Amino acid sequence: MTLSLPTPPSPASERNFARRIDLTSLQLFVAVCELGSIGRAAEREFIAASAISKRLADLEATLSTTLLYRHARGVDLTPAGESLLHHARSVLYSLEKMQGELSEYADGVRGHVRVHANISAIVQFLPEDLGSFSRAQEAIKIDLEEHLSSEVMRAVQEGAADLGVCHVAPGTSDLQSLPYRRDRLVLVVPAHHALTVHDTIDFVDSLEFDHVGLHANSSIYVAMHQAALDASRPIKLRIHVTGLDAMCRMIENGLGIGVMPARAFELMQNGIGRGLVALALNDAWAAREIRLVARDFSTLPVAARSLVNHLQTPAEAMTLAA
Repeated sequence: MTLSLPTPPSPASERNFARRIDLTSLQLFVAVCELGSIGRAAEREFIAASAISKRLADLEATLSTTLLYRHARGVDLTPAGESLLHHARSVLYSLEKMQGELSEYADGVRGHVRVHANISAIVQFLPEDLGSFSRAQEAIKIDLEEHLSSEVMRAVQEGAADLGVCHVAPGTSDLQSLPYRRDRLVLVVPAHHALTVHDTIDFVDSLEFDHVGLHANSSIYVAMHQAALDASRPIKLRIHVTGLDAMCRMIENGLGIGVMPARAFELMQNGIGRGLVALALNDAWAAREIRLVARDFSTLPVAARSLVNHLQTPAEAMTLAA
């Protein structure tokens, strides 16, 4: 018995498909889906309902599938329609971003770099580094978003970000990476806490106390969780927070102790962290490297490559943050 496999679409057929899809029809399709009615969409878009119906029929013919269930009260999406709505919104959003970015070039912008970074990089290092870059390269615009390290790498992999700045666990990504900075984690406790009799501490010795933790998928919490598992001990997690400033406030008010980067704690001590003390962690995982990640550094746009060159630090300058 011979199995016949479906023939994959040729590049020519894919190009023809792209040419047959009309952006105006996609916009009207999205409007109909959002309003649940061809008539209401026609009113909002200032176009005849019959014209929208014709465009939707042409769209269904182009795709060779039914997109909408039509009934007296309006329309409902078919499974194919739900899929198209997802993709149509993505396409239209990308076009809006393209228009916005290109309009900036007309205003004198010579480059646009999308950067996603984790909280450790944003709090400790990027403000100064991006500030100095922007002063030297005023015509290059930087869009910076904060995400968990895993989300940073996913955004770079999917093309939602040109450059990522995060912690990269060995063997977890096919992305290219370059060294950026190193940091060290410390245990932050109230000044009157019993553990302040120590200058340094093993993380396992903190497990008898309540903890204030970051997001469960953050690189810091993942490392803490693994260390607790290795010691066959639970973490007495009293509360999760989304930021280091919130962690300091919770610790200061007696809700537990927490692990955070040393330099981040130092920067906060002038404000909310005055009643707190940082104890150095002896654990090997407390010394970490923050890396720059990209799909391919050699193919980055000129503006992004300029930023990478600015952010990279000579190896001898990459000292651990105390």
